[in-house]
Amino acid sequence: MKYTNSIEIALPLEKVAQLLADPEHLPKWLRGVVLHEPLSGIHGELGTTSRVVMQSGQRKMECTETITRREPADLHGIPEGTVVHFDREIVGAGMWSVVRDRLTAATPETTYWESESEFRFSGLLMRVMALLMPRAFHKQSHQHLQDFKAFAEQGKDVREEKD
Repeated sequence: MKYTNSIEIALPLEKVAQLLADPEHLPKWLRGVVLHEPLSGIHGELGTTSRVVMQSGQRKMECTETITRREPADLHGIPEGTVVHFDREIVGAGMWSVVRDRLTAATPETTYWESESEFRFSGLLMRVMALLMPRAFHKQSHQHLQDFKAFAEQGKDVREEKD
């Protein structure tokens, strides 16, 4: 299963890239993140492998994330016209996923974020879920972009929302 989501954020490219790369901010915009800890490497840098624990309701999922691309490596003084790439591979029980994020300057004060997601499932339960509810995966990914936008532009923290 493959799909692409996109969103425009009312902040300059360099600021968006820095916020997105900073692990301290993950719980503020990535719903359900319980833990995101590096197992090897430096958080967010190319080649780093991290243990990720997510929770949705009573369901907890653990996976391993590896940063497979981060360009440019230094997110300070990004040259005009640069496309920022953040790619990661995520492996969990019965699933493999890759997310390819591209950030470009739409204007000097706005950033366009395009996120391409690809999933493969080996477990029966995950295959059935993907067949019956492919829209749910797409919708959840889009929610992550919207939550990041609200965090980046307005300082909203998903942990402070009332159900």
